[in-house]
Amino acid sequence: MAGRINDDDVKAVRDAVPIDAVVSEYLQLRNAGGGNLKGLCPFHDEKSPSFQVSPSKGLFYCFGCQEGGDTLDFVMKIDHLSFSETVERLAAQAGITLRYEEGGYNPTHQRGERIRLVEAHKIAAEFYVEQLDGPEAEIGRKFLAGRGFDQAAAQHFGVGYSPAGWDHLTRYLRGKGFSDKELLLSGLSQDGRRGPIDRFRGRLMWPIRDITGEVVGFGARKLRDDDNGPKYLNTPETAIYKKSHVLYGIDLAKKEIARASSAVVVEGYTDVMACHLAGVTTAIATCGTAFGGDHIKILRRLLMDNATAEVIFTFDGDAAGQKAALRAFEDDQKFAAETSIAITPGGMDPCELRLAEGDAAVQKLVESRTPLFEFAIRQMVARHNLETPAGRAAALDEAAPVVAAIKNVAIQHESAVQLAGILGILDTQFVVKRVAQLARWARERGPERGGRGPERPASSRSRQQVQAPAVTASGPALNLRSPAHRTERELLKLALQYPALVSPAFDAYGIDEFTAPPYAAVRQTIEEAGGAEQGAEDTSGYLARVREAAPNDTVRALVTELAVEAIHARTVDEVYAGVQLVQVRLRAVDRRIRDVQGTLARLGPNADPEQHGAVANELWVLQQYGQSLRNQGAAAL
Repeated sequence: MAGRINDDDVKAVRDAVPIDAVVSEYLQLRNAGGGNLKGLCPFHDEKSPSFQVSPSKGLFYCFGCQEGGDTLDFVMKIDHLSFSETVERLAAQAGITLRYEEGGYNPTHQRGERIRLVEAHKIAAEFYVEQLDGPEAEIGRKFLAGRGFDQAAAQHFGVGYSPAGWDHLTRYLRGKGFSDKELLLSGLSQDGRRGPIDRFRGRLMWPIRDITGEVVGFGARKLRDDDNGPKYLNTPETAIYKKSHVLYGIDLAKKEIARASSAVVVEGYTDVMACHLAGVTTAIATCGTAFGGDHIKILRRLLMDNATAEVIFTFDGDAAGQKAALRAFEDDQKFAAETSIAITPGGMDPCELRLAEGDAAVQKLVESRTPLFEFAIRQMVARHNLETPAGRAAALDEAAPVVAAIKNVAIQHESAVQLAGILGILDTQFVVKRVAQLARWARERGPERGGRGPERPASSRSRQQVQAPAVTASGPALNLRSPAHRTERELLKLALQYPALVSPAFDAYGIDEFTAPPYAAVRQTIEEAGGAEQGAEDTSGYLARVREAAPNDTVRALVTELAVEAIHARTVDEVYAGVQLVQVRLRAVDRRIRDVQGTLARLGPNADPEQHGAVANELWVLQQYGQSLRNQGAAAL
């Protein structure tokens, strides 16, 4: 078993890999103000971004689902890796050699399973690329050339060739130190009569990469007539490859998709290549499966669901293509983006279109798109005889509920008017009212729980509703409308984000000065991590120490949340920090005054004079201190 990774190396990895660079590999980030970035949370579905990243603090936090942490936590959660696997992956990216406290440097065979499978695929991809230059791969090179792809195009997309023998890759990977078990788990090999043999033999190979650019699988195209396998053979489901979770070309297209707020969905690997080479660099494709909900989640994180975002589907004009387009339309409402369809002429796919008519034709195909809604409606309407009143009525009955399901009221109205025109119904208002009535009935019924209608996104709830579940485990529900709780929260945010502004006064505050139990727990955690004054002196590791000192995940999550949440002030300076310090202390003094006054009342006139005098003196001191705080502010602390 591998030894524990050296703590200094873990810190070096955490510091070397900026969190915004890592998160940007998975979703689009935009300026959120205060030095923070925001995006659509990758851990839950939401319509507007509640996921925030603080590059200066190296932390992320979602105010919708309460997921948060540092760079390591993000990679662990999103890629389902162990702690050591995450550190090893990021260390490899940063060029850091890790030390292990037991057994020296980590031997290759001791690394995490996922890391090993990814390494095997990386080496396999390089092996296949090398084979494409050999004499046996002439048939593969001719196939590519026949579809308009030269050597440079093949290299750009990492296209390779798998030798026709039984175990060329298997033997090669064994020589690299991989066990037979790892080869079978990776899907690169399969069981043969005498042990593992290559899964892919004599085929053209496309590496399938995840959004971070790591090879997680392959798509293999048949080249020879004596190959009895399917035309395309993909990697089976493995620990690192789930076909419904990957989009071919996403690693190359993601930056342009985010920049242009547009994505083009095509049907095959060669179509992606053709589109990119023709200048449509937002093209991506599914890998042997229909476009579905998990693919939508990937795109939505890049598109950010802004008003101008668009997803364009390209399908052949034949019956199968039309059926696929209608399937895509069923998921249309899961996008906030506009969805469109581009039907290729003459049944050609984008690859064939580029070969026949050139790059400009591919670009024109995308530019000539039609709204997917309009396409779907026309397909429904085409099944009816619009020459008769009965046919028009039947078409309206089928299409109106579809229009009524459109969430955007303005688009719904315009689409109803468009539907009237398609049907040839001159009384446009009749169709508009019919659609509005259906939409109203649907709202009154509410979402049908059989298929679980869309729930209100967490980001649209009040902050009080969102935050309460994460912090009530150690105390009563927080009433954040309480001025005391708001001020305590603000002071803790300052202590975590700007420790120099509240030091050394903050460290003298007692735990009991924070009336909300979760906030008291955070105050205790800061103290156990060395206090805010130490954070002012050593800012680099301060937040990491505080998070590590948290007694449980609930407190740790609240620390992360407070460290990322924006300060409620345009100017964060000593004056603002002083106001928060004074307010928290003054409320604590006022509470103590009330307690002492109660004690005096209970003592009564017959109390021991010495005891009565001591209590009365404490009350006088507290009252004078409180008055000083009101008159002098932070100078009286």
